[in-house]
Parts: sequence; structure tokens; C-alpha cells
Amino acid sequence: MNVEKFYYDNKIVQKFIVATMLWGIVGMSVGLLLAFMFLYPNLTEGISWLSFGRLRPLHTNAVIFAFVGNAIYAGIYYSTQRLLKARMWKDWLSNFNFWAWQAIIVGAVITLPLGYTTSKEYAELEWPFDIAIALVWVAFGVNLIGTILKRRQRHLYVAIWFYLGTFVTVAVLHIVNSMELPVSALKSYSVYAGVQDALVQWWYGHNAVAFFLTTPFLGLMYYFVPKAANRPVYSYRLSIVHFWSLIFIYIWAGPHHLLYSALPDWAQNLGVAFSIMLLAPSWGGMINGLLTLRGAWDKVRTDPVLKFMVVAITGYGMATFEGPMLSLKNVNAIAHFSDWVIAHVHVGALAWNGFLTFGMIYWIIPKMYKTTLWSTKLANIHFWIGTLGIILYALPMYVAGFVQASMWKQFNPDGTLTYGNFLETISEIIPMYWMRAIGGSMFIIGALVGIYNLIMTAKNGSTVTDELAEATPLQKVTRKRTKKEGYHTWLERRPVRLTLFATIAILIGGMVQIIPSLIVDDYIPVITSVKPYTPLELQGRDLYIREGCVGCHSQMIRPFRSEVERYGEYSKAGEYIYDHPFLWGSKRTGPDLMRVGGKYSDNWHLNHMYDPQSTSSGSIMPSYKWLIKNELDKTNTQTKMRAMVALGVPYTSEEIERAEAWMIKQGTKIEKNLYDDPDFAKTYDADKKYAKENGKEFIEMRNREIVALIAYLQRLGTDIKVKNAKETTSNLNE
Repeated sequence: MNVEKFYYDNKIVQKFIVATMLWGIVGMSVGLLLAFMFLYPNLTEGISWLSFGRLRPLHTNAVIFAFVGNAIYAGIYYSTQRLLKARMWKDWLSNFNFWAWQAIIVGAVITLPLGYTTSKEYAELEWPFDIAIALVWVAFGVNLIGTILKRRQRHLYVAIWFYLGTFVTVAVLHIVNSMELPVSALKSYSVYAGVQDALVQWWYGHNAVAFFLTTPFLGLMYYFVPKAANRPVYSYRLSIVHFWSLIFIYIWAGPHHLLYSALPDWAQNLGVAFSIMLLAPSWGGMINGLLTLRGAWDKVRTDPVLKFMVVAITGYGMATFEGPMLSLKNVNAIAHFSDWVIAHVHVGALAWNGFLTFGMIYWIIPKMYKTTLWSTKLANIHFWIGTLGIILYALPMYVAGFVQASMWKQFNPDGTLTYGNFLETISEIIPMYWMRAIGGSMFIIGALVGIYNLIMTAKNGSTVTDELAEATPLQKVTRKRTKKEGYHTWLERRPVRLTLFATIAILIGGMVQIIPSLIVDDYIPVITSVKPYTPLELQGRDLYIREGCVGCHSQMIRPFRSEVERYGEYSKAGEYIYDHPFLWGSKRTGPDLMRVGGKYSDNWHLNHMYDPQSTSSGSIMPSYKWLIKNELDKTNTQTKMRAMVALGVPYTSEEIERAEAWMIKQGTKIEKNLYDDPDFAKTYDADKKYAKENGKEFIEMRNREIVALIAYLQRLGTDIKVKNAKETTSNLNE
């Protein structure tokens, strides 16, 4: 029998591992800075590009797409070549995948702190980056499929199934969610509005976690755990059930992020039902991973690689148990918008993704450099510091979530809220924020120890960029299924058909949920009093998006007695029909803003943005002083309005033509209101005098960014008039 010699491409794996370690430290460090900003809100005062709202999406994108993304590529490029007994199809595609992905990450590092963001969770990058991501992802998929087609191993191992499922699903998710109308080089509006946008976003957002942070890592688990344990996968049949049930069920679960929101009940209930079903395949995969280690537990006690992997799989099990639990409406009513969700997310991110990445790299580096791990002791130190860091991070956040939920919902005997001031809930959980910062610090310290250990391992070894391998060529056999061949065994040697079936499995759920929202006219009840934003309010809304306010404030009052008492009338679907994109939020570090319009004076809002602690004692909100100094860019107002018209917002040609005059009129009114404060008038007049005496251009207050933001905030929730805002409890969910 002929034996062919060929070479595995280790260079591309090395590049992705280096990028994984580099971006991991960057992403985690930004997260740690954000954790300390909860304790010292003005830590970066006056530096707009280091403000909390702008750094938060940088942290999530750096950790998800830079750290975890590069780890996925590293693991897939390493394991795919060895599972298929073939070098990657095209070296230039591998290198394009690497360098283009790093370029996108660098672009994110630059643009997100500058405020160029769509505000959509895990999809904040603007439209040019969305196109670039799609191109790079397609290049990766073409390279993967090309390698499969030229393989020397007939049957596709379970890891390859997960890689294929990841490729097709992420492509569909990204393209559908990134449908947007460009306004300028780095500004766009989502083609979906309000409830539709929320549904599409969380169909994407939940499944970005499912198919970017879960399915590829399950593929890596199925390859690296058996390799590290030197044992076969526990159950081949369980892996089949795990794969097909997971990719079919996962895609339906997105609406559980929108329970008790303005989303129609049928969509919410559908999300709940499939989320509960998701527990079975998720735990099936966890059990398959852990039982693969049967008979190898003595090795687990001594091998740091397996220690990392065991904790990773356990973290996966915990997170996938908690996910379905959080989708139960009575649990979600408590946990949503609280720090409980932050704990849940980080158990998955730090334990499942982080530790499996570390374990995988600890295994790969010695193999590629033909050596042994430089220091087992340091690897164990990394493991224990990291594990303790996860515990110190997650547990306080669970406690914080329980405290928040309890305080938000407590009533006095007379029916009033026990903690009517939102800031009372903040002061109670500051100790938990301290513990989170300590836990996060420990996790990063452990990662730095690990990186040092890996660098020393590589230095002590010899670089093998092209690793010699040999295998027999693939023999041609009939495409038909033989009598003794199981159906799935036959399918495993038909990659095109397997990919097609996987695509059909993930498309069904998406179509059932999303298509009705786009084609059914009465999906969102019309409220005739809801009007489009004025040009100044539209600009203010874009500033709200730029500054990342949605990261801390929700705009979705749920139909609970406690929320109606605290914030006002609960939200209606028809109130969001002109919102491109939706801004419902995911976390309440500050109070809900859905009904903030008219609640405070214009001057209060100015002082609140200049010095939040002056209006709200104990606030952990940072100041936004640049909004008061910056001139509002009005040059693209009409372009934005025309884009909105293209998206169905009913601005007339006359309104667009007189946008400038409309903005000046509304801005002047707000400017006059600000003069009601003697301190403001005194400071403002002093600024005028200073500018005149020093020959500097003076920007009228009506032309500053703060006025546009005030206009937007004062508009929120004012389109509907409620005769009796305090509804009886019989009409609510509490």
C-alpha cells in the first residue's frame, strides 16, 4: 500500500497561539480596569476614550473575538490537519485568516474607544468591520472545507462535525444580524427596529455564545481531552446525539433574553421551552467529556493539562445548567438586569473558554516544540491561582445579584418601595465589587504565570514549523451506503451532505422565530401618539449610543409592580417602532431610563453628566464633561434623516430640509432652561467673556453635544400618556 509523506503546518498554529496569549492579556486587563471603575468611577476622568461606556464593548470583543477567537483558530488548525491526515488546503488562506483577523481586532481597539459602535451586544463593530469579518470567516470556512475534501482519513471525527456546524451557523448569524444601512464611513443604522431588532439581536447574541463560544470548544474538547488522557471518547453514540440535538435546539433559545419584555408572548414562550430542552444535550456533552477520563483520574491529579480541562468541562456543565434555569420566567424575573447574569457569563468565559484554552495550549506547545513542559510546578500554580480567581469573581457576583433583586422588589407595609432610591442597592454591593476585582486580578496573574511557562517551554525546545507526517491516500469507495454500514457512519464520509443537514437544522429555528416578526403586520400594535425623534433628539440618541450608556441603563420597564412603582408605566412594543437600533439594555448598573423624560429638569441632566455625584450622592457613574465642551456635529443630520426614511421612519422632505432650523429652535429652548440655574448662567457668561477676550471661538450652548443628549433624554417615554400610571397588581406580574 502506498504511503504519502506530507507536512503539517505548525507555523499558523504558532501564530494563533501567540495572538491568543497577547489579546488574552489585553482583553482581561481592560476588564480589570472596568472592575476597578465600579470602585473608582472617575479613575479615567476627562479621557473620553477611556470612559466606562466605551471600554466595555472593547473588553467583550477583545475577550470573545480576540482571545477566544484566536484560540479557536489555533485549536482547529492544529487538530483538523491531524484528524484529516492532511495539511490545510491553502497556506495563503491560512495566513490571510490570521493577518486579516488581527487587523480587524486592531481596528476594534481603535474604533470602539473612539465611540464608533452599533451598541448591539457582541456585534458592536461598525459596518466596514462586519463586511471584513464575513470575508475572513468565509476564507476560514473555504480552507476548512477544502482540507476536508482532500483528506486522507475517510470518516469525519466528531470534532470536525462541530467545526463545520460552527462555520455555517456563525456565518448565518453574522450576516442576518449585520443587516444595516450605512450613513457614513463608520456609522450605520440597523435595518430592524425596536422589537424586531431585539429579537434578531438576541437570536444572534445567544447563538454567538452557542456557536462561537461553545460548539467550536466542544469540538476542541472532543479532540484534546482524549489526547491528553490517552483514552478514547467515552461514547460515540452520545457524541452523535450531543451534536445533532445541540445544533437544532440551541438556535431557538435566544428569546429567553427578552422575557417579560415587549416581545410577543409566543416568542418568549418558545425560547423558554427550547432553553429547557437544551439542558439534555448540553449535559450529555459534559458527561461524555468527563467520562472520557474514566480510568485516568490518577493522571488528573498530577497532570496540570487535565486539571485545566476537568475544571473547564465542569464550568461548561455549570453554565449550561444555569442557562436553562435562568430561562424559567420566575427565575428570570429575579435575575435579569442584575449581577447574577454577570456571574453566569463569567463562569462560562473564565472556566469553560479560559481554562480549556490554557489546557489546550499547555498540551500543544510541548508537542510542536518537541520538548516537555518547562515547569509542571508553575502550571499547577497557574491552575490554582486561576481557579481561586474564578471563585472569587463569580461567587460575589451571585451574591450581588441576589441582593439587587431582593432590594429592587421589596415593599413597605404601606405599599411604597422599601428602597425607592436606586443608589441604595449600589452601596450595598460595593464589597462584592471589591472581591470581583481581586478575583479578576488573580486570574490575570495566573495567565501571566502560564504565558511565562509556555515561553520558556518553547525556548527549551526546537521549532518545527513544518512537521513531517505520512498516511495512506484515501481509497475510492462507493458513495452508496453499504448493508452493514450505519447511517451516521455513512454520513461521516459525506462532508457536503453532513454540512447541508447541519445548515438545515440551524435554519429551522431561526426562520420560525424571525420571519413572522418581519412579515406579520400586527406583530407590533400601532400607537398613534408615537412620533419620530426630532433631528436634535436623533443626534442625542447617537451620542447616547456613542458613549455606551446602554451598557449600564436599560430602556425596558417590565410589567412588575416593583418596576412600575419605581420607573413608571411598563413598556409597550409600539413605543420602539422608530428605534434603529433598539436600546433595551442587558444590565442595570443605573436605573431604567424608559420614562426619564420630564422627570428631571434640563439643568439636572447637565449637572448629572458633568458631575454625577453632585446630583446623586453615592453614584458610581463617571463624569462626561466632554459632552458639555464638545460642539455638536450637525453636518450629517439630514443624511441620517434620509437613512431613517429609507428604513420606514416617516420624515417628510420639508422636515429634512428645515432640520437645521428645527435643531436650533429646540436647542435654544433647552439653553434658556439651563439659565434657570444661577451657577450655570454665571459659568456660561464667564466662558463667553474668556473666549471674547482671548480671541477664541465660542460655541453656543445650543450647539453643544450635551444639549442634544438632554433633548433625547427628555423625550424618552413621553409619547404615551397614562391616566393612571400606578396600575393595580392584578394587571401586573407581581
